[in-house]
Amino acid sequence: MRLNQEFIQKTIPGISFLYSTFPKNFLFSIDSRTIKEDEIFVALQGSQVDGHEFLKEALEKGASGLFIATEKKATLKNLDQSILKNKCVMVADDPYQSIIGLARAWRANFEYPVIGITGSVGKTSTKEILHTILDEYKMPHVRSQGNQNTLLGASLNILRMTSDHQVAIFEMGINKRGEMAQLADLVRPTTAVITAIGHCHMEGLGSIVDIAAEKRQIFKFFKEDSIGIINGDNPLLANVAYKHPVIKFGSKTTNQVQARKINIEGTITQFVLKLYGQKYNVTLKKNHSGVVFNTLAATAVAYLLNVPIKTILAAIEKPLTINGRFIEKPLKNGKGILIDDCYNANPESVKAALLAFEHISTKAQKIAVIGDMLELGVNSPFWHRQIGRFLRKAPSLRKVVLVGSLVQWTKKTIPVGVTVEHVPTWQEAKEYLQKELVNESAVLVKGSLGMKLKNLVNELT
Repeated sequence: MRLNQEFIQKTIPGISFLYSTFPKNFLFSIDSRTIKEDEIFVALQGSQVDGHEFLKEALEKGASGLFIATEKKATLKNLDQSILKNKCVMVADDPYQSIIGLARAWRANFEYPVIGITGSVGKTSTKEILHTILDEYKMPHVRSQGNQNTLLGASLNILRMTSDHQVAIFEMGINKRGEMAQLADLVRPTTAVITAIGHCHMEGLGSIVDIAAEKRQIFKFFKEDSIGIINGDNPLLANVAYKHPVIKFGSKTTNQVQARKINIEGTITQFVLKLYGQKYNVTLKKNHSGVVFNTLAATAVAYLLNVPIKTILAAIEKPLTINGRFIEKPLKNGKGILIDDCYNANPESVKAALLAFEHISTKAQKIAVIGDMLELGVNSPFWHRQIGRFLRKAPSLRKVVLVGSLVQWTKKTIPVGVTVEHVPTWQEAKEYLQKELVNESAVLVKGSLGMKLKNLVNELT
């Protein structure tokens, strides 16, 4: 079963097809920059950008069609009509709500396992580890692309489900109260994972207790045979009564899926995987403790999907590379490495990154670039001061570059003996670092996505 014109016509009220050269197999995309030939470009009106301004670009890149708002039909007059005749052009009052409604109806057609993954950290890594396991087992599956974890992102990925798949994996992210219930209602996971609870999006979600309660809404629409998988080391998840079966993972002996005797040396992490009483030695080609717990979560899901343990072990020991998540890159000047961990940041992920950076054994000078941690609400000064204090646990780090305004609080608590440079933007950080990187260096870059430290990474590597 595949999405077709008939299903769309029945599902979206008032939709019309101005041109109906309908592709046999297609997907939807909202990004004209990365559009592919088998994708229909959905033009959405945002607060800052209107997708209808990029219809021509999408067509030039080979988009198989367009989905536009009724009030924007006039924009089609500016396009080459001869090209449009060979395309699919759909028009509806609200393309955004139409895509979500279409996804909701499409999801109802499938009964195979649907895995939902949420958490303050580790969602993408857990998803990609599970993907690696299922690939190793040759189990056909579909998974969320990149970090598409919002209501719209989940909808676009649900519309990629087909009857050829045996499993679907969806990353589910939130930053406001009430969003998880909406996501859970759309995705309807049959198994759901909560990787961790941390201090992030506190402006929209409230306290850590509120964040945990909101994340647990991923289980809201569970059926009797649905199973939850939670981080059993976290009391806000473990010490809760659930109406459904729960599998716990973590380092504590009370968990069904455990990591014991964790040992991190250089760029390698070794531990004993204890899976329902059976023990297996595991070596990960990563020195970040978070990867251990993400591996446990993915292992728990794979075990439920009846993947043989031999296959799981072979898959989890493969190197895992996810852009912006503690990825080592060579410096452009040839004098050392840079660790790109700047996809996002909260207190827990910054501390974990600093510890992993500390584990790297090198004679090169270590420099940490730490940007503002955004969306921490009224307690933001406290959490930024905590990062300064935490640097005592990274004694090999002698230089720190702070980027932004909130990190002024970090500067106040940095240990004596550590050289500190505080700059407002990544551009100034670049200027400073280019002078400092004359000798062999190892640089960690960590900060919230809004600080645009990815630009700094691109300039230096």
